[in-house]
Amino acid sequence: MAAFFQSVFRDGLFAGQAGLVTGAGSGIGRCTAHELAALGARVALVGRKVEKLEAVAREIADAGGSAHFYAADIREEERVREVVRAVLDDFGRLDFLVNNAGGQFIAPLETISAKGWDTVVRTNLTGGFLMAREVYTQWMKQQRGGAIVNMIADMWNGMPYMGHSGAARAGMLNFTETAAHEWAPVRVNAVAPGWIASSGLDRYPPEMRERIRTLPRKVPLGRIGTESEVSAAIVFLLSRAAAYISGSCIRIDGAVPNVRSSYPLTPRGTTAAFDGFHLAVKPEVLE
Repeated sequence: MAAFFQSVFRDGLFAGQAGLVTGAGSGIGRCTAHELAALGARVALVGRKVEKLEAVAREIADAGGSAHFYAADIREEERVREVVRAVLDDFGRLDFLVNNAGGQFIAPLETISAKGWDTVVRTNLTGGFLMAREVYTQWMKQQRGGAIVNMIADMWNGMPYMGHSGAARAGMLNFTETAAHEWAPVRVNAVAPGWIASSGLDRYPPEMRERIRTLPRKVPLGRIGTESEVSAAIVFLLSRAAAYISGSCIRIDGAVPNVRSSYPLTPRGTTAAFDGFHLAVKPEVLE
């Protein structure tokens, strides 16, 4: 196994740049932070659990990269301001933001309390807005440049049993499109992962395990995605190659939203998965 991230992008792509990744303690955020650091960026890791952030920072250092970590709940406005200010004090610049942090729980709409709804919306929408606003107003606005990538999800045509998250993710897409207009030349885009083999799959309740194992049969490409495939899309949108892309969303979902109930899904094989993350671990539920 390689001791560092095997990115498809050229070495040193982000040399001299610095940026911030939220939800960096695990899953897609951890993977993306590793790839950006492997490509030369100095990365600020933001999340709620210090021990997880510290572990990721240590992993990145062991692989030859550079990362600092900052504990924060992105739903707390003043703490968001403080963290962005601290990152700028430490790095002296902020070239990119990966708004990855998020979370939700499974529940039918009729059972979701106001508190539960608000918790998910504040995490998946309000927190992302606060992070983006502070990065923009504290640095990117004055520099007339930078790139922001917002994390949404496969929420097309609704998200049954995750209506709170679907509403928040749809709102984040609209925020992305609005910010791309108001904040240009700062580029603001989104990525929308579908079913990804990430550590988050193991956090769903036991009754979901069998359903999760059947997911590949519902994907036109015949499998679920990897964290590295999401990270690669994020890195592309942050790179100079995407200099004329803003207000857009890249789906990473194996064409699941294109399935039609009137036409049966016929297995025809799959694509070879890309997994450049040297520390990737297959979720237990998929074993």
